Amino acid sequence: MQGHCDLSQLTEAGRVGAQQVGVALQELSFAAAYSSPLQRAKETAEIILANLSPNGNQPPSLHLSDDLKEINLVEWEGLAFDEVQQKFPEGYRCWYENPHELKMQLNTPKGPQEFYPVPALYEQARQFWQTVLPQHAGETILVVAHSGINRCLINTAIGLGPTHYQSFHQSNCGISVLNFAGGLGDRVQLESINLTAHLGEPLPKRRKGQKGPRFLLVRHGETEWNRQGRFQGQIDVPLNERGRVQAGQAATFLKEVGIDRAVSSPMLRPKETAELILQPHPGVELQLNSLLCEISHGLWEGKFEAEIEEAYPGDLQQWQRAPETVQMPEGENLQQVWQRAKEAWQQILAATHESVDDHPVTTLVVAHDAVNKALLCSLVEQGPEGFWTFKQGNGSVTVIDYPNGIAGRPLIQAMNITSYLSSGVLDKTAAGAL
Repeated sequence: MQGHCDLSQLTEAGRVGAQQVGVALQELSFAAAYSSPLQRAKETAEIILANLSPNGNQPPSLHLSDDLKEINLVEWEGLAFDEVQQKFPEGYRCWYENPHELKMQLNTPKGPQEFYPVPALYEQARQFWQTVLPQHAGETILVVAHSGINRCLINTAIGLGPTHYQSFHQSNCGISVLNFAGGLGDRVQLESINLTAHLGEPLPKRRKGQKGPRFLLVRHGETEWNRQGRFQGQIDVPLNERGRVQAGQAATFLKEVGIDRAVSSPMLRPKETAELILQPHPGVELQLNSLLCEISHGLWEGKFEAEIEEAYPGDLQQWQRAPETVQMPEGENLQQVWQRAKEAWQQILAATHESVDDHPVTTLVVAHDAVNKALLCSLVEQGPEGFWTFKQGNGSVTVIDYPNGIAGRPLIQAMNITSYLSSGVLDKTAAGAL
């Protein structure tokens, strides 16, 4: 257990990973870099910065912030996990089942005080964003810290509390991309979470000893209407040539992954995407679920944004600002999409065996932008007001694990992986309509 302890140093594998992060981020220009002062994070940041500029350009300055220190596990730091389990069995169980409820004793000048490490870490994360974001409006910054504080940074950015401490995984040297519209409390888009392909790991590894199932959530490849920025909804537009290439790239990316089951929306674009992905897995039968169909945009379907604005003045701005309040003319609202997406997911879970021959089952699920957004929001207990939180690029892969079984809390291992579609860590897929 490391926590606040500063005795832990990078291994050689850790230094190589940091170099790989620097190379992966060379396409970006950073205004500043921030790091935890603990030596394992500080050295990681220094190695990343040294590898950012292959042409000798001056890297951004590095600022150390105590707000980026790892969680303070006072009584446990320096102990091996099995030692903690033996000496603090109740606390250890709480750490894995309900970490936000873990309570410790913190020695202060006024004597021992009750201390809740996870809520304290959330306050630390909020303090970091409130201090740093106003200094970098419109800029790109690099933040290098630790697993626990990174999860809190992500969660506080999108308004999730301490009960969601374990909603997102953070691998060593994994890369996450957050797009802020303003300060803390303004809209934030999670462009990607925990990318690891630059480390030679296409998908993050399952937790050691994990028996629960894994789900690969994929958005269909590009269509001509995606490229043009035309609203599709439930008009059955097929993949274009680029979309078929993307589906083929996804098939190659997932070729070595043991896919056991596959479910798709019955619409042409996800169905063809799923069929191409499954070509290297000939024994897997594709099941279709109509509850996974894209949102019905009603009379908006087939139209460009300018045409929608002309026909329905102000509605498109309302959709972009507060989508949960919009009723599509002769179509659906997001509450209806949420309801059927959650029902579809429950059906998929109910039909999933947690393991076969002691091997955790992996299920491929291929659907659409709005439906995938609804599913991801539902997994972290966000309603339709969180619709714009999760980005889903054409052909992207998201990894969802149930490490403690289907009855347990889901863990988003990685989100919106698009690195196999184009070089770099940013999502370069079409920014077109749904």
